[in-house]
Amino acid sequence: MLVSFLLAAAAAGHRPPRAAPAPDRDTAAWWQATQALSGDDMEGRDTGSPGYDRAAQLVAASFAKAGLKPAGDNGSFFQTLKLNDVTIEREGTSLAVGGRPLRFLQDLTLRASPGMPTQLDAGIAFRGYCGRDAMGAVQGKIVLCYGTRKKGLPAPAERAEAAKAGGAIGLLTIADPSFTVEPPRWPAAYARTVTLEGEKPPANDAMLIGSVNAEALGALIAGSGQDAAAIIAEGSAGRPLPSFDAGRLTAHIALSHRALRSDNVLAMLPGTDPALKHEVVVVSAHLDGYGFGEAVDGDVLYNGAFDDAAYVALLERLAERRAGKGYRRSLLFAAFTGEEKGLLGAVHFTAHPTVPIATIVADINLDQLRPIFPLDLLTVHALNESTLGDDVREVAAKSRIAVQIDPEPERGLLARADHWLFIEHHIPATGFVFGYRPGSPSEAIYRGWYETRYHRPQDDLSQPIDWAAAGKFNRFFYDLTAKVADAPTRPTWKPGSAYAN
Repeated sequence: MLVSFLLAAAAAGHRPPRAAPAPDRDTAAWWQATQALSGDDMEGRDTGSPGYDRAAQLVAASFAKAGLKPAGDNGSFFQTLKLNDVTIEREGTSLAVGGRPLRFLQDLTLRASPGMPTQLDAGIAFRGYCGRDAMGAVQGKIVLCYGTRKKGLPAPAERAEAAKAGGAIGLLTIADPSFTVEPPRWPAAYARTVTLEGEKPPANDAMLIGSVNAEALGALIAGSGQDAAAIIAEGSAGRPLPSFDAGRLTAHIALSHRALRSDNVLAMLPGTDPALKHEVVVVSAHLDGYGFGEAVDGDVLYNGAFDDAAYVALLERLAERRAGKGYRRSLLFAAFTGEEKGLLGAVHFTAHPTVPIATIVADINLDQLRPIFPLDLLTVHALNESTLGDDVREVAAKSRIAVQIDPEPERGLLARADHWLFIEHHIPATGFVFGYRPGSPSEAIYRGWYETRYHRPQDDLSQPIDWAAAGKFNRFFYDLTAKVADAPTRPTWKPGSAYAN
């Protein structure tokens, strides 16, 4: 298996600069597990899909083979979530402005919501950045806003509040192409909203809420006499924008509703120290991906190899290496579902923990990791908030890895991964991003990945990998886990942390 894998990698020609000529044995074993979870037969592991269920069974079998104990519901490896899915079906949905059709998921996408209108014929009112003072007469109209993220200009919640207060029936936001730290990605994979059973409908449930591709702005405001390119240029710069009324948007929305089930996969490596074994360190990653979606370069399967199959595979690899041998503290392995749909697996687990939540002392989460350039710098979430960050610093230093806080907090990465739910429950937690120096070749590689592969079918097994960087991070993770699980004292929040009790 290893030989065939190496030959295939060599034939594909995927050798990033400074990459090792081949993965070491441990890294190769990790990648084989990644292949098993993100191959086409797993169909992208969409939450609640048969492909996800197959992947969950595979992970549970791997945990059992490695000697871990079931830590899910009813003595099993699974914790089942009951979910509701609302989807805007591509077939049967049509959108047009002034009789000119718009391409759903390509020109604009909409938030699927149970109470959203399915038939619509309404005027479009462009209101710049959509502050309350810019609204004017929007009663019964669809407000179109420039979605800037610049400080001092209205944030998304302010725009929504202003549109609703003005009596608008819809809010469309132009995705700002100047937000280059994480550029808008088109097409959208699909328009789905998945929620936990019993969860309240989203805010503004009855409004038409959506995002507009900047390249399609001209079609939305055709006939208004306004220059779409000028609006994009001025909006990108944060300069004043006009307010004007455009044509009418007509929409027929094909909405479907489904009840789903999907499982967290949970397994325990019991601790060995009589005084510490009742304390639990969680190591987590998300198993779900996007599944099938809108085609990009002819490919409709969003495999999610790096996001996040590779790091569920790293949990499997850690379990295999331990072979049932515990640390002083107990270690809970958690492969969460529904992360891509709103951190649902972590939300459910922290609300309904299968171990007493008071016994959980830390979470080390694996997500947002891209081993595509040399690893000499890690961005560490909540680095300065708890002593867990001190453990990270010590282990990273031994691995010759520098650490930093998030240099791009405007992206909100801290709250976009499963560790956030543990932090919200006042449990020290962290996660990691491969860092880069501004203007370096590594930054160019990182930016390129986000433009072409993030939440795209191109995040697959054929993409370039820096084997040395991948192996270096994996070893860092093994060492950090051991340090936290074997330390004489549990991680604690630092004085003054906003996340402490």
